[in-house]
Amino acid sequence: METEALDRVVKETFSAIEKGKEAIFDIAENARSELERVRKELMVTKQETLETIHQVDRYVQMEKQARIRLMEVSRDFHKYSEDTIREAYERAKDLQIQLFVLQEKEKNLRHRRDELERSLQRLSHTVEKAETLVTQIGVVLQFLQGTLKEITVKLDGLQQKQQVGLRIVQAQEEERRRIAREIHDGPAQSLANLVLRAEFCEQLLSRDPGSVRSELEKLKNSVRSTLQDIRKIIFDLRPMSLDDLGLVGGLRRFFGDFQERYGLPVEFLVFGQEKALEQMYSIALFRIVQEALNNIVKHARASRVVVKLELLPQQVIIAVKDDGMGFDPQSVEQDGGHYGLLNMRERARLLNGELQVKSAPGRGTEIYVMIPIEGEGDKVGGN
Repeated sequence: METEALDRVVKETFSAIEKGKEAIFDIAENARSELERVRKELMVTKQETLETIHQVDRYVQMEKQARIRLMEVSRDFHKYSEDTIREAYERAKDLQIQLFVLQEKEKNLRHRRDELERSLQRLSHTVEKAETLVTQIGVVLQFLQGTLKEITVKLDGLQQKQQVGLRIVQAQEEERRRIAREIHDGPAQSLANLVLRAEFCEQLLSRDPGSVRSELEKLKNSVRSTLQDIRKIIFDLRPMSLDDLGLVGGLRRFFGDFQERYGLPVEFLVFGQEKALEQMYSIALFRIVQEALNNIVKHARASRVVVKLELLPQQVIIAVKDDGMGFDPQSVEQDGGHYGLLNMRERARLLNGELQVKSAPGRGTEIYVMIPIEGEGDKVGGN
């Protein structure tokens, strides 16, 4: 629940940052559009200002000439007619008015041009800052997404490891209970019967000495059977044959006992050069195969099992295939109650290996285990 709450907070944080990034991007786009509009208006204003300046310069010259003309006709008014003098006066007056209007226009255009240039500069800074901010937020968002993703993965990994650890403890307790039941129902009961038989033989010594031999023979057979059961339990706990025969020999002996106990034929195929593996590899691989066959007996209802062992220079591959009823691996993984499969997967993971399960209802099951190994070891015999 804590991981889900953290994940929800992280998602809401990312959503808020994304919305802020989009808002800043919109601001940048609006500023960019306004910048383009101001730039175009500034170009038009500059052109109009330049044309007005030229007009002002021309009218200044024209107004100057008109004043000179007016001075001439006014000084020698007796040489010019009244209409000529009035015309000179009107022209000078009209040019002064037009010059004044143009000068005001030039003044306004210059002021507008300056304002547009300042606006252009401000908008350019705004667009630049907004684009920089969008980029920075994007970088930060990517960094946070990567960092928080790593944290989430680690938290999920820790939570998964905790769940795996709890399941392994449960599986160990289940195994202890199974062994306790086997000892109680098997050797313990047999030993109790042996005690009773020994006491019976003791009584026969005084009552019927002739029948003691027969009872001792039965007692010996019971002891032998009980000893065999105890050895099977010991073998399940720690296969001593691995130390003497290696992985291949230990598996062969195990398959022989397995077929004798359950009547389920096992075809064992070995590829590559047999070699002595380190104890941790041999035990892990043996236990994985042992667990796989135990699962087949418990759940598969199979009539045939094929086990393939491939010994490569840097890798060991084991495939266990049965023709049983099969199952849905995904639902079993989600259910979490299949401790045998969990144990196999965890043993492979501890050796940096990989375990794959291929199965479907009615189509049997195939288990592939790939374990990397260090070095080739010493040759211990042929197939």
